[in-house]
Amino acid sequence: MANTNSSPFDASSADEMGARAVNKRYEGLVKVRTKAIKGKGAWYWTHLEPILIQNSDTGLSKAVKLKCSLCEAVFSASNPSRTASEHLKRGTCPNYNSCVKPISTSPSPSPSSSHFNRKRSPLPANFHSSYQTNSLPQLTYSPAQNPVGNSGNSGLSTQHLVLSGGKEDLGPLALLENSVKKLKSPKASPGPALSKDRVDSALNSLSDWFYECCGSVSFSSLDHPKFRAFLSQVGLPPLSIRDFLGPRLDLKFDSAKTESEARVRDAMFFQLSCNGWKRSIHSSNKEEENLVKFTVNLPNRTSAFQKALFMNGSVPSKYAEEIMWESIRSACGSNVQRCVSIVSDKYKSKALRNLEIENHWMVNLSCQLQGFISLMKDLFKELPLFKTTTDKCLKLAKFFNNECHVRSIFFKFQMQELDHAGLLRIPSPKFDKSKIISPVISMFEDIISCGHVLQLVVMDDSYKVSTMEDPLAREVAEMIRNVGFWNELDAVLSLVKIIKLMAQEIETERPLIGQCLPLWEELRSKVKEWCAKFSIDKNPVEKILEKRFKKSYHPAMSAAFILDPFYLMKDSSGKYLPPFKCLTQEQEKDVDKLVTRLVTREEAHVALMELMKWRSEGLDPLYAQAVQFKERDPISGKMKIANPQSSRLVWETCLSEFKSLGKVAVRLIFLHATSCGLKCNWSFLRWVFVNGNSRVGLEKAQKLVFIAAHTRLGRRDFLNEEEKDAEIFATGSGEDDILNEVFADASSA
Repeated sequence: MANTNSSPFDASSADEMGARAVNKRYEGLVKVRTKAIKGKGAWYWTHLEPILIQNSDTGLSKAVKLKCSLCEAVFSASNPSRTASEHLKRGTCPNYNSCVKPISTSPSPSPSSSHFNRKRSPLPANFHSSYQTNSLPQLTYSPAQNPVGNSGNSGLSTQHLVLSGGKEDLGPLALLENSVKKLKSPKASPGPALSKDRVDSALNSLSDWFYECCGSVSFSSLDHPKFRAFLSQVGLPPLSIRDFLGPRLDLKFDSAKTESEARVRDAMFFQLSCNGWKRSIHSSNKEEENLVKFTVNLPNRTSAFQKALFMNGSVPSKYAEEIMWESIRSACGSNVQRCVSIVSDKYKSKALRNLEIENHWMVNLSCQLQGFISLMKDLFKELPLFKTTTDKCLKLAKFFNNECHVRSIFFKFQMQELDHAGLLRIPSPKFDKSKIISPVISMFEDIISCGHVLQLVVMDDSYKVSTMEDPLAREVAEMIRNVGFWNELDAVLSLVKIIKLMAQEIETERPLIGQCLPLWEELRSKVKEWCAKFSIDKNPVEKILEKRFKKSYHPAMSAAFILDPFYLMKDSSGKYLPPFKCLTQEQEKDVDKLVTRLVTREEAHVALMELMKWRSEGLDPLYAQAVQFKERDPISGKMKIANPQSSRLVWETCLSEFKSLGKVAVRLIFLHATSCGLKCNWSFLRWVFVNGNSRVGLEKAQKLVFIAAHTRLGRRDFLNEEEKDAEIFATGSGEDDILNEVFADASSA
């Protein structure tokens, strides 16, 4: 009876003890999983969840199982690591591969090895255990020995590792191997997951920047390991060059071209600008001269990019004329009279003139920037002062660069005074100063900057010894000691600096045609001051200046100057009248001729009558003051017109009574006087010319140029990256102090 009564009690006690053990096991697994999810444990706990199985009769816990959160399958909790290996890594779980994609995977096992007994049992003969994280390759290992069973898996890897800890060492071994791989080729851990919309937005912004900087950022940089690591760090997928030069490029190009063509269609008239026929004076990029850029200048002072053409070598004038006319037809369609002007950096005397004669409504201009640059070339070619100074500086620079003993003395004093040493820049023996003058200017600047050093060299005892035997050394020494040489060099550089600064301002400000006469008059005034300062005969200089002005002049300059309300002058009676008194008699005649040419024969007489009325009455003072109102530009600090479009708008509103003259005025005063505009670093063009026979490559290059140009024009960003970098790193030159120091030393020597 005693045994019978004690049996239920003992069974109940045993169940409770078993339940406590199961609960303890469950709590332990939950703690391990919680830590693992926080990054302090095995990878598989993200997908395996401990669950308690209860006895349906007693309600007590009887077992702990592991449930796969991906497919809801339930397994024994006796060995979670093995369960993860067999169920997740071996491909048994149908949802695991779609959830997690390893960077690299081991060979797939044969079908016969896909299913193992989920209870603790001997491992198959060639069982592969692997450890993997989201950022590391999958590694595969085999245990040391071949347990009995599953001989059908012998087709798998036959490599066997002898590990002292048995199969439990496989996980730590995988960690070790992964650490070695990370040290050999470090890879950034993936960044936070981004939504598809945010990824698309980020890639669009990145592609916009890349296309806009094309040439400055090479295509190969997309495959740079550091750049790929950065993308991974911020959660972006790796980029494909094929995608950037394929569908994405086509989409951006179509969007930009559609927008550009729509803006041109909306304008009543426009000006065609073409630049690139002539190589820039400052350009060191030989490929740039092969890229001719066509831009459409609109009446509202904005521009739309039309196209870029690649030219090999010099282009005949007749062919250039055909290209210009085709560009006009492409932009205008059937109504070619919408194009009222062409401005180009070349072909003024032939192509532009022919098109203007054939189409009476057109005003074709040569780029005024090229006029100022050509003036500098004229001075080097025709003014004796520039010729003699160039010859003297060439003799000095070659002597100091070529004579070993003198060069060593020169370097010594350079290090002493300037903390650096180097040769003086000298133009190539093959250079033609009538075409390229920048090497000569660089030589002048080097000699000026080293003036004090040159003074010390010729006063050095070792140099004096060399002059006793070398007549050239004595001649150079006398030249350096001569104050007149430095005065001449200073004079030449000062005039070059005057013209260069005005040219740079023209390039930056992109003046309209009405500003041309004031610009040339400003240059004349500065040249007169320069002649007086350096005691130079002004007649030869003014002769060269006037000769270049006549080559750059167009009657439209005078007409626009008269018709633009911004240049109205207040007389003694308080009226704001056009500045006819600033014109010569020939220029006044030019205004009459141009006005009558730009209207129909029936309107010619009316237009001249309206011009006389405009001359005598001018504009209402209130409107004139509004047009001429200026405000300080926050970027440059200069005073600029507050509303640049007001001159044209005045003619279309309060001066609408001038029917014929008004049509001429609005078509003239908006015209640009320069063809310069967009400047980019087109270094990628080397690839185009190397593969010049590739039609696909040429089309892609043209699309890249179009996208970059369209974006920059919309932002009115005309500087290239090199110029922006130069502004960032620019420092004061202290040129005046250097000159003063040279002159002081020369006079005391």
